[in-house]
Amino acid sequence: MHRPFQMLPARNAAPDAATLVRDLVAGARGRLVGPGGLYNAGNAVGLAMGVGLTVAALPAGSRGLGEVLAATFGYLGGNPAALALTGATAIFFVSGEAYHRAWAQGAPPIEALNRRGDLLSGIGALVLGLALLGLGQVALALTAGLLHALGKFGSAGHWRPLRGWRGDWPDCWRSLVLASRVPAVLATVLGLLDLLAAGAPTVALLTPLTLLVCYAFWCRADLMLLAPAR
Repeated sequence: MHRPFQMLPARNAAPDAATLVRDLVAGARGRLVGPGGLYNAGNAVGLAMGVGLTVAALPAGSRGLGEVLAATFGYLGGNPAALALTGATAIFFVSGEAYHRAWAQGAPPIEALNRRGDLLSGIGALVLGLALLGLGQVALALTAGLLHALGKFGSAGHWRPLRGWRGDWPDCWRSLVLASRVPAVLATVLGLLDLLAAGAPTVALLTPLTLLVCYAFWCRADLMLLAPAR
């Protein structure tokens, strides 16, 4: 007589889930090895925090799906400056992927893909500058936008260094990219210190703290690109 059919416990379910998590973590770490993954990590953190804070600011009784979607779309494109900022972020994501593919086998990178990342990043910086102008941030538009774009375009085109730039100094154009971040970092730090001095609530500190995390990713990527150019 045959035994009745019995369902056996899925003994391998937990190991499979653990393996999946390990693979995801390993994949994420692998993408952070080169500058492209670092750039896009900063982009993702900034975008997620911006949307998250916008949704969190909704009144407690107005957080249904429709309200959340409306707030998200408003953050992404509710006005020309927001739309330009979203466009710049999208371009930066694409440029980050170009860098990632260029550095997939480590240093030295694939030059054509690396220069494509530079070109796209320069275009994104120009669009970012327009967004900052729309927000009335003229100084940041000139540095984080125009100066950053100049450095990226110079890197993409292998332009000659600026007059007076010594040959034993780090690469001229990639140095400009890194320098273009300094005013924004200083403004963020000063803004954070003002909030701390005023005893602002924790939620008010999230925006500058998130920006500093993003700049840590971006500056690390800038330095990786600067190293092989020396």
